[in-house]
Amino acid sequence: MSDTTAKTLQHRLDGPERAPLLVLGPALGTTWHMWDRQIPELTRNWRVLRFDLPGHGGSPAYSADSADAYAERLLATLDQLGIERFGYAGCSLGGAIGIQLALRAPQRVTSLALISSSPRFATADSWRQRGVVIRTNGLDPIARTTPDRWFTPGFAAAQPAIVEWAVQMVRTTDPGCYIAACEALASFDVKTSLDRIGVGTLVVAGAEDQVTPPAEARALVAGIPDARLAIVPGASHLTPVEQPGAVTDLLIRHFTTTWQDSAAGPPAPAPVISPVPPQASAVAELESGAAAALRTDAYDAGMKVRREVLGDAHVDRSLERADDFTEDFQNFVTRYAWGEVWTRTGVDRRTRSVITLTALVARGHLEELAFHIRAALRNGLTPAEIKEVLLQIAVYCGVPAANSAFAVAQRVIREETTPEDHRQPPEENAPHGN
Repeated sequence: MSDTTAKTLQHRLDGPERAPLLVLGPALGTTWHMWDRQIPELTRNWRVLRFDLPGHGGSPAYSADSADAYAERLLATLDQLGIERFGYAGCSLGGAIGIQLALRAPQRVTSLALISSSPRFATADSWRQRGVVIRTNGLDPIARTTPDRWFTPGFAAAQPAIVEWAVQMVRTTDPGCYIAACEALASFDVKTSLDRIGVGTLVVAGAEDQVTPPAEARALVAGIPDARLAIVPGASHLTPVEQPGAVTDLLIRHFTTTWQDSAAGPPAPAPVISPVPPQASAVAELESGAAAALRTDAYDAGMKVRREVLGDAHVDRSLERADDFTEDFQNFVTRYAWGEVWTRTGVDRRTRSVITLTALVARGHLEELAFHIRAALRNGLTPAEIKEVLLQIAVYCGVPAANSAFAVAQRVIREETTPEDHRQPPEENAPHGN
């Protein structure tokens, strides 16, 4: 067991000291114990390092908000241990960390396995929405729905003790670190970088996984030059827990046959898993020269911030509804408001949200206010803080304006903080703002 600092990760080592190192990365909401049933077999030939994400399993709550930041801390942990080269297997968020390791330090990764992983996990909106729910309700609603996401119904019914273990793992995670990990998954998108992964890669998917379906695994295999696919029957998202024997066998065969450092790798050969032919890749639609000319640095930076604050779904609707008459205005808003003002570092986004709410209420722009209440929640303001802002506005902008604003805010906060399984679908014809 290690002492953990802000720059390293809490970890555990098992297996022969002189054996080659294999690192196992956990999923969001789990601890290193998710790999317990792989350890007896893996430690026959490997020294196995397992680690906890910040705020998980009692580890210090030094949060990180990107897969690359987790990868950096893992590399610092390995440096501290004097370990240069290693194989890596990761599940879900652990898989995202593995991809970043292969991109960031390709000379150090000998072989890679990605389980229940994706080049982009769901949508950024869905992860940021989960953060809003946790800030308002804590982790209990997320913990209670965990078994539905992680396990097949048959397994959950047959293994109540494991289901309760899973719920308690999530429930005891530090909420701030969980939200930061959601932000890491929201910003994770490596679709255009997969062809840079130059190490033998095994991609494993649960046949019944609804979180990262097999189609996501096939997208990884199509993008990574030397990748092979294995679909595990009777498994959902937390495949190493639900089908430990199958996953252990796949990992042993993969790491035995693909380890690039032959001097350090285990000696026994094993059958090679048949590769899956790459899927035909879609051809992206090219923009016209005039549109491309507008893609300045300010536009790109603005679009990134606009999506992070307002959400992908909202921005996509605004852009889809643009036509020849409004397209220039959409470009202007993205470049000027989002690319030149919201990107400034003089005040943080929470403060910018407070200023924006005040201005919108003062001018009576209630439709825009609804969008920016959602944005304020994404920027980290709590419902209680938004209430305080509106009370302050009532003093200086008038009670009637604040009364209307409270009605809008109450509706939006109720919608945004309702756990996902109780939420009503958004209206298709809802107005769109900037």
